[in-house]
Amino acid sequence: MMGLTKTILAASVAVGALAGTVAAQDMPKKIGYVVNYATHEWYQNVIKGMKDHAKELGIEVEVKDANLDVAKQVSAAEDFIAQGVDVLIITPVNEEGVVPLVRRAKAENVPLVLEGNPVKGMTTMVAICDYDTGYDAGVAAGKYAKEHLGGVAKVMNVGLPLLSATVLRSQGFMDGLKTEIPDASMAHDLDGGGNPDRALEVSSSALAQNADINIIYGINDSSSLGGLQAWKAAGKPQDGLLVVGTGGEGLAFINALQNEPSYKIEAAMFPEKVGFTAIDAAVKVFNGEEVPPHIVSPTAPMLGDEWQKYYSVDGTTRSINWDAVNAVQPPAQCMKTSADLK
Repeated sequence: MMGLTKTILAASVAVGALAGTVAAQDMPKKIGYVVNYATHEWYQNVIKGMKDHAKELGIEVEVKDANLDVAKQVSAAEDFIAQGVDVLIITPVNEEGVVPLVRRAKAENVPLVLEGNPVKGMTTMVAICDYDTGYDAGVAAGKYAKEHLGGVAKVMNVGLPLLSATVLRSQGFMDGLKTEIPDASMAHDLDGGGNPDRALEVSSSALAQNADINIIYGINDSSSLGGLQAWKAAGKPQDGLLVVGTGGEGLAFINALQNEPSYKIEAAMFPEKVGFTAIDAAVKVFNGEEVPPHIVSPTAPMLGDEWQKYYSVDGTTRSINWDAVNAVQPPAQCMKTSADLK
């Protein structure tokens, strides 16, 4: 998240506080969603969560892909407004580019919900608490390291310094880790670009210079898996190594938890739940109900085979256990936001 203010921090609330009885509300007929990057597995599952929940409520959801192009996102959103959709949901390509859309939606009385990143002038945003997500994974990693790694924690952080959200995850991870192992250290703080090729490249270079690490932390699944691939490419055994991923974006983390001896922890962010929550928020704003600036979607660290509590896999398809995921309670407010990075 970028530009999130102290006001948003104070107003962040658990999505459970928004639950209500949707059956008693008027339902929008059509919601338009402009996603920033529909080919990414994370957003595919966000869309799946949206459409599944919308179908339950009798709402049509149409999706347009900005494909990381701000001009294309503006055009798609303007098209939805011209169509007369009842609610608009946007995952911003960047914050600045969406500001005019926020103004126009307000001017034309089109309810707007943002996903993932805040924008100046917005009414509400659905997003996780990034720092908390990293922190909880760090605590779990510290407990694992005390039991299995001799209480030593030397970290290679495969991060993404461009975005405040991912910086918060990395900071949260180290802070959580140090609650269990106070002398935990970060041997490498890398810019993995959030993609597997870049993560592999920078991790390989770092390990060639100094391989004295025993924990790989990735700010998303591509980052953690790229770091692990670099470790394996260097011919190193996975004994004495812990890999911690973030996201739970698709099948990759499940395969890693099942098949990689060192991949033990996943900071799951439940993209389907993000989509589910965005639809609930859309119903709220459509009905003119008061909503907080930040509606928090839950996260949870998964250890080992705990993923089976939340997901099942049939071939190349994963299915979410809604009862289990809906039972995960988000924090009442985020421990830290991007405002704390300034």
